[in-house]
Amino acid sequence: MKNSAMFWVANTTITLVIVTIMAAMNFSFNWVFYVTVLGQSMVVYMVYKVLTDNYTTKKTFKDFYEDHPIGESN
Repeated sequence: MKNSAMFWVANTTITLVIVTIMAAMNFSFNWVFYVTVLGQSMVVYMVYKVLTDNYTTKKTFKDFYEDHPIGESN
C-alpha cells in the first residue's frame, strides 16, 4: 500500500484507541460520542482507501511468508 492508505490506517487506529481511553476515563458523553462518530467515518474512508489503493506485487502464494520461506527449517 502507498503511504496514503497506511496514513489512514494509522490515524484511524489512533483515533479509536483515543475513544477507548476517553470512555475509560469518564470523559463527557458529548466528547466520546463525537470522537466515536469521527472514528466510524474514518473507518469507512480507510476501508475505501485500502480497497481502491493501486497496490501491486510480484509475490505469489508460492512465496509463502517472507519471515518463513518454504524450504527453510526451524
